[in-house]
Amino acid sequence: MRKIFRIAILLWGGIFLQPIAATAQQVSLEEQIQHIANQRKAEVGVAVIRNGTDTITVNNECRYPMMSVFKFHQALAVTDYLRRNNRSLDSLITIGNEELKPDTYSPLRDKYAGNETVSLSVAELLTYTLQLSDNNACDILFHRLVSPQETDRYIRSLGVTDFSIRMTEDEMHQDLSHCYENWTTPLAAARLFEIFLNRLPADGYRAFVRQTLVTCQTGKDRLFRPLENTGAIIGHKTGTGDRNPRGQIIGINDAGFVVLPNGQRYTIAVFVKDSEETPEATAQIIADISETVYRYIQQITLQNETK
Repeated sequence: MRKIFRIAILLWGGIFLQPIAATAQQVSLEEQIQHIANQRKAEVGVAVIRNGTDTITVNNECRYPMMSVFKFHQALAVTDYLRRNNRSLDSLITIGNEELKPDTYSPLRDKYAGNETVSLSVAELLTYTLQLSDNNACDILFHRLVSPQETDRYIRSLGVTDFSIRMTEDEMHQDLSHCYENWTTPLAAARLFEIFLNRLPADGYRAFVRQTLVTCQTGKDRLFRPLENTGAIIGHKTGTGDRNPRGQIIGINDAGFVVLPNGQRYTIAVFVKDSEETPEATAQIIADISETVYRYIQQITLQNETK
């Protein structure tokens, strides 16, 4: 029996999202993504929004632990706080050595360990969180500017609902079960990038976050890998988890936006939950899906140009 894919028309935040046309080509894209997902022992969820209108999802019904992808959400809440309080990205925060926790991923700590205090700008801390996914920098911003709960409320105020942010990095580190409490659906993550690109004020705060995402240094083996040397611009935020008590990787994720040389763009979110694969094989799932989506959009763009 031929597989029929459920296609929904979505109305969200004042933006009309219509599904990619239900052609054999569109079904083929979903089938290809599902085929990639089925090859591995993991739960894989995907959302793609092309040019702000067309959208597809695969396995969007599950809640996927965000891991450090939520640092993008945090960055939006932090810059909103600065915007509302007329504060600059250059505003300084003084950090005590006790805030640089030793047993977590933190290039910030590695650089400043041994200093009794250090003063860094909000821009520097956001660079550590978005470019390098620094856990100490993340929690410093949570404690000093906007808490996880305030971040959650701000993102909901933008019209995104299928997510939750409750835990700091340290709380997740202390109890791995807390990682599942910071969750999202893939579509909610892709929508947030759409909001970021199209609805937030086009000011210096947004420009800074965008450029920092474009210069992200983590997860080069995920969404970025098949786009390297294509001329595409990709801004993204990765997330990587530890293994849970069952030996599964809690989450390996990547979400962001892609702008092609011809001006076509799309937002994409790929979340891999409870993977029994190696980290390298799990990251390859994301890379394979990224390449599949890129090639599909290139193909339909070429077809539209030849009409």
